[in-house]
Amino acid sequence: MNSIPDFHFGILFFFSFVKTKKQILFMIFSTLEHILTHISFSVVSIVITIHLITLLVDEIVGLYDSPEKGMVATFFCITGLLVTRWIYLGHFPLSDLYESLIFLSWSFSIIHIVPYFKKHKNNLSAITAPSAIFTQGFATSGLLTEMSQSEILVPALQSQWLMMHVSMMVLGYAALLCGSLLSVALLVITFRQDIRILCKKNHFFTNSFSVDEIQYITKGNNVLQSTSFLSVRNYYRAQFIQQLDHWSYRVISLGFLFLTIGILSGAVWANEAWGSYWNWDPKETWAFITWTIFAIYLHTRTNRNFQVTNSAIVASMGFLIIWICYFGVNLLGIGLHSYGSFTLT
Repeated sequence: MNSIPDFHFGILFFFSFVKTKKQILFMIFSTLEHILTHISFSVVSIVITIHLITLLVDEIVGLYDSPEKGMVATFFCITGLLVTRWIYLGHFPLSDLYESLIFLSWSFSIIHIVPYFKKHKNNLSAITAPSAIFTQGFATSGLLTEMSQSEILVPALQSQWLMMHVSMMVLGYAALLCGSLLSVALLVITFRQDIRILCKKNHFFTNSFSVDEIQYITKGNNVLQSTSFLSVRNYYRAQFIQQLDHWSYRVISLGFLFLTIGILSGAVWANEAWGSYWNWDPKETWAFITWTIFAIYLHTRTNRNFQVTNSAIVASMGFLIIWICYFGVNLLGIGLHSYGSFTLT
């Protein structure tokens, strides 16, 4: 007679043990996730601080290599964070905006360290490090606290295409954002140079006829002495603009390839999930607009009839379009991609 109560007690003990074990595992993975998140955020903050110190104080030679090493440490911390979340959740962590922001920060860090391992001069460090701290800081802010909690995937996301589609899209966003910011820097330097030249021409025409001939001859020597310095400075500025254009073109080309693969894989996934390759969803529409903008950039960049500034203007427009596609559409909370949306509180 006592066997039935003992059997029920054993079942209850077993389920309570399993539940306790799950809670313990959740606490371990959650603690590890928080530790890796705070470490990576702190390291990126230190990297930016070192960047500012090296810009202000040129004598500290030992700090020049520290930002790259810090970004390598950040890369491994974010990688550990993604792997930890992947193991615990049982799926690739790209199911919501929080996870995609963490992956975007990881993408910025890997774009940063690739030139470092190839022993190339890293012109992306001033862009990738602030971008990584911005995206990771927003992901760990209080706005996405509820979204950072682990949840079961919605049926539409329970597919093998999740990793392929979303990872390619986010990698494409990261590369296109970095390339667009390089184009913005190119435009700022070019326009500042043009404004200086225009101001000097106006100063020359307004003052050249107001002075007498003797003063013009005496000042001519000073002008000739400063010509060599100005020509050298203009040469290095032109070289820097050429490097910005070169790296912008390479990074945007890579991002455009990732974006194209992401859109195509998303179309195949949409056909399997919803029975149609393209539905003109807000996310799909803005992804197509983004793809079109950077296709125009690549056309103007490879066409010799257009100047470098023309393609840079197109890429700068693409910077705003990317944020509308990636982040702005999520604020609407409508369409087939509404599972990744959130509301500002």
